[in-house]
Amino acid sequence: MNKKRLTAAAYGHFSIDILNSSVAIILTLAAVQFNLTIAQIGFGAMMYQMFAAMSQPLFGGLTDKLNGRWIGAVGVLWTALFYAAASWMPTYPLFITLLMIGGLGSGAFHAAGMVNASASGGDKAATATSYFFLGGQTGLALGPILAGFVIGGMGLAGMPLMALLAVPASVLMFMHMNDALPVAPKVVKSDNQGNASRTHAATAILITAFVLFILLRSSTAQGYATLLPKFYESAGYSAAQFGLMLGLFNLAGAMGTLIGGYLGDRFNRRTIMIVASIASVPFAYAMLYASGASYIVVAVLAGILLSMPHSLLMVMSQELAPNRRGLAGGLVLGFIFASGSFMAWLQSIAAEQVGLLAVLSVVAFFPFFAGLVGFALPSSRKPHPAIMPPPTASSSAAAD
Repeated sequence: MNKKRLTAAAYGHFSIDILNSSVAIILTLAAVQFNLTIAQIGFGAMMYQMFAAMSQPLFGGLTDKLNGRWIGAVGVLWTALFYAAASWMPTYPLFITLLMIGGLGSGAFHAAGMVNASASGGDKAATATSYFFLGGQTGLALGPILAGFVIGGMGLAGMPLMALLAVPASVLMFMHMNDALPVAPKVVKSDNQGNASRTHAATAILITAFVLFILLRSSTAQGYATLLPKFYESAGYSAAQFGLMLGLFNLAGAMGTLIGGYLGDRFNRRTIMIVASIASVPFAYAMLYASGASYIVVAVLAGILLSMPHSLLMVMSQELAPNRRGLAGGLVLGFIFASGSFMAWLQSIAAEQVGLLAVLSVVAFFPFFAGLVGFALPSSRKPHPAIMPPPTASSSAAAD
């Protein structure tokens, strides 16, 4: 395992996701200044995520061409620059425009960072990828907490201070993610046409299952990340309080990605994804009604279980296209962010009509259906190799 490359990728993920996860908090706190509705908060968060998500396949292909070099470090610096500059914009359109442009850097980093992390793990790709997402989830946990205190105390003028956190990560990535990635073994396509129709049908089912699983799971994860700040604010919590509450949920998600990656290298990945998705439902639902010590318990369990499939999805996508790891990972990760942010925007529109509690109560059950869809995903059971008996003396003589 290349620990320097993995550390650089994980630290970069930690830094950029501090900025990414603070956007929903910032929009919630800026609602008074810019006179924003719930739907406008959801739309702003969606557009930021969309710019980051839709650019990931492009940057994934570029990562493949550059063999993993430079893209990640430049992406983090790009996001930090526009994140800081947005704080000086006098109107909401200018403010969200600069944030969206900065989101392109997030797309560049995630496409390159994921490939570097997976390649650094060798035959333990799931474990290495889980460490990469552990860094990101930890950043997602710390971002709302920092935003609650810094932005809540200083206003938007505190954004440049948060952006400075990304500078050391960029330096580390320039140092340890600027050499070429190990070459993946080329996969030769079979010329056998007899099973073509069955192969096409199986591929269609597999793609559909991937899309549905990601859509249902990310609808809950991104919906909660976008709308819980406003939900807790309307319940009377201060910015520092709901920042801590959301940070706890995201920190548990960091634990979940690590646990999922560890188990994914040792057990059937599909089973882990199914069980974790279905088991997360009661705890995600309870988060909306719990408080005090009970909230801590259900938020931790919901965060762990909802995040366990994340790194496994990335590894499965790269295994399906080993010759285009950056493009495959960028497509899947981009779709996770894009679909989740779009669904969160739809949820914010629905919340204007029926209320946040009613919408989030329904969204909490989406992972149950994701678990059912998971049965159509490929199993990761590896067949046991056949053990050949040692040659006997008579067979050796016959061969001579």
